[in-house]
Amino acid sequence: MTARVQYKGWLVALLLALVFIATSEQLRSTPRRSVSVEMQVALPLFVQVFMAAGDRYLAANLAAIRALVVATDRMRPEEFRILAKVQEDVSWLNPAHEDNYYIAFAILAQYGELDSAQTILARASRARFFDYQPSFFYAFNQWYYKHDPAGAAAWMREAAEKLPDPDQRLIMQNFAARWMDKVQDTELAIRVVAAMAKEARRKDFRAYLETRVARLRQLQQLRTAAVTYRERFGKPVTNLQELVSSGILPVLPVDPFGFGFGFDPQGEIVLRTSPPRS
Repeated sequence: MTARVQYKGWLVALLLALVFIATSEQLRSTPRRSVSVEMQVALPLFVQVFMAAGDRYLAANLAAIRALVVATDRMRPEEFRILAKVQEDVSWLNPAHEDNYYIAFAILAQYGELDSAQTILARASRARFFDYQPSFFYAFNQWYYKHDPAGAAAWMREAAEKLPDPDQRLIMQNFAARWMDKVQDTELAIRVVAAMAKEARRKDFRAYLETRVARLRQLQQLRTAAVTYRERFGKPVTNLQELVSSGILPVLPVDPFGFGFGFDPQGEIVLRTSPPRS
């Protein structure tokens, strides 16, 4: 009787092993989903906190792990929206969560969830008053994705203030000042860069910023003259010398950096960022 029971036991074990092998082979040949079931829904915040026994920081960590482990190479737009919602929840539960804002910058912005990325970075910047990176990342997104030089410059200046090294601060402040060259509102650009010059501690950097202000004033003068030219002759300026030959300006301003002025694709007068080709 005992031998028969043992025989049946071995037979059942053999059958289970065969079923396991067959099932494994079938699963191996089945295409895998690129997104785990954990990224198919974003739970309400109160549910997340309840599941974490009332600990909002634990809830934030659990949600951040979901964002860390999910595969993003083949995610669909609706799945990225869920990922963005999960990460926004993390930033609400724990705005200072470092991994969360890294992922937001690295993934969300480039996959159509820029607003969520900026929300997360803004919250991290406020909570992590010692960390320059959230403000720096926010500035980059404003410049690269939103084409907002004024906003990008403001956040870059904020990032600079959080850097302990004075030379690194100057580098970021220089980026901010240069981005203001691209602002359509030249009066705003002049005010911002002039304020930066007034606040600068180093005399050489202050002089440099004051030179940038002078360039912006020259740009403002040219743009004002271009408006007068259009009103007087009914056509846009296509060559800066026309402003002199028409009598609107006595002479063209001389760029102190030596780069001069040109036109963008829309015909707007702009500051050159490099010397004109000869």
